[in-house]
Amino acid sequence: MAELVECARLEIAYTGNCIGGSNPSISASFNVMKTFNEQVYDIVAKIPAGRVVTFGQIAKMIGRPRMARFVGFASNNKNSWHLPWHRVVFKDGRLIPGYEEQQYRDLKSESVAFNRDKTVNMEKSQWDPERDGVPMDVRDLPLVF
Repeated sequence: MAELVECARLEIAYTGNCIGGSNPSISASFNVMKTFNEQVYDIVAKIPAGRVVTFGQIAKMIGRPRMARFVGFASNNKNSWHLPWHRVVFKDGRLIPGYEEQQYRDLKSESVAFNRDKTVNMEKSQWDPERDGVPMDVRDLPLVF
């Protein structure tokens, strides 16, 4: 418990926000005990095939609109490499430098729409959870004993 309190104190000191984000309507669906990275991973895990999101969009979804760069830092954690990070792009549809070819192939195989300059066509492919829905996750189901 002391570790959790220390973690919360450090996050408030660093970001000025409490765990769970500053927007209660968005962050209310997240467990208050989750770290910033865990909240990011929850969103990335739910991005449906054939859709993309931006780093800033993920930051807004967890109530931290000014922390898009930290979403990118979260992608470097080796514990999250199993997640579909290839579905996360820059706000203008550009792919991740040094990973462009692999990301392009992965997204193309999911039928993501591209422009001629190999940027994602954001109008056609950007994920909007309110419009497109959120894929069901086993962790969202209530526990019944």
